Amino acid sequence: MIGSLNSEFKFMQDALDLRAYRQQVLASNIANSDTPNYKARDVDFAKELQRAQGMQVGKLDMSTTSSGHLQVPGGVLNAQPLYRTAVQPSIDGNTVDMDQERAQFTDNAIHYQFLIEQMRNKFSEMISAVKE
Repeated sequence: MIGSLNSEFKFMQDALDLRAYRQQVLASNIANSDTPNYKARDVDFAKELQRAQGMQVGKLDMSTTSSGHLQVPGGVLNAQPLYRTAVQPSIDGNTVDMDQERAQFTDNAIHYQFLIEQMRNKFSEMISAVKE
């Protein structure tokens, strides 16, 4: 029971952290929409969430045979934003498409709010179970 709660909350925490990080990346794109040669970036949410959860994402796991071996860093903080392919780059080399950025920003914010509501509901369930 506790193990399933831990894994569920870890998933929600990783998803929230990744959504918050993606929101920063998208906000950076919007803020630099007039910066010459700025390249729009985004985060592959599904791939980075799988990586943060410790799932295989096309890479081999490192095998450690000694306690002195370095551990592979994981988690959302190591998410790597990727450059977005420009549909129609501007003359000054900027690849930010404001319509796409606004849509992605709004979509990400809605998903973030959904995760917050899910966590709130889970905590409410736990509180009511303890009270009964």
